[in-house]
Amino acid sequence: MALRIRPFSTRATRLLIAGALALVAQPPAARAADSDGVPYWASLRNSQTNMRVGPGRDYRINWIYVRAGLPLKVLREMAGWVLVEDPDGARGWMLTQFVARKAHTALVRGQVTEIRENRDGSGRMLWRAEPGVIARLGDCAGAWCKVDIDGRKGYIAETALWGAGKP
Repeated sequence: MALRIRPFSTRATRLLIAGALALVAQPPAARAADSDGVPYWASLRNSQTNMRVGPGRDYRINWIYVRAGLPLKVLREMAGWVLVEDPDGARGWMLTQFVARKAHTALVRGQVTEIRENRDGSGRMLWRAEPGVIARLGDCAGAWCKVDIDGRKGYIAETALWGAGKP
């Protein structure tokens, strides 16, 4: 007895197409079951990472990042890819494996910023950090964040950091 497959009937084909269209028409957050907890801050794991215009290797590379530790804002997650925003506002997709959620960093922005001795910003000034410097971020209490920049520890005003506070 030969195995035969019966072709779809017209009604079955219409139901299949309607189901596929309903799936595609859902908002992206409904399709991405793993997108709980976004947005959040993350950092680049590697010293060379591609940002693509879409969530897949077939999409064009928009930017190539060459700075490990760069802070990013993750806006959406979808099937092994994350939609991110960099400190300059550029958005694109990266593979999840290139983004570290736990290794939290922040970027000094604006102007040269003082690194202070105490959690409330009081005490002596220990160092100054230029815009673009990446700091390993500790706790942010009040308006000040604990930072570590190549072993130099202290506190920087949260407003001077991109990657601190609520994303």
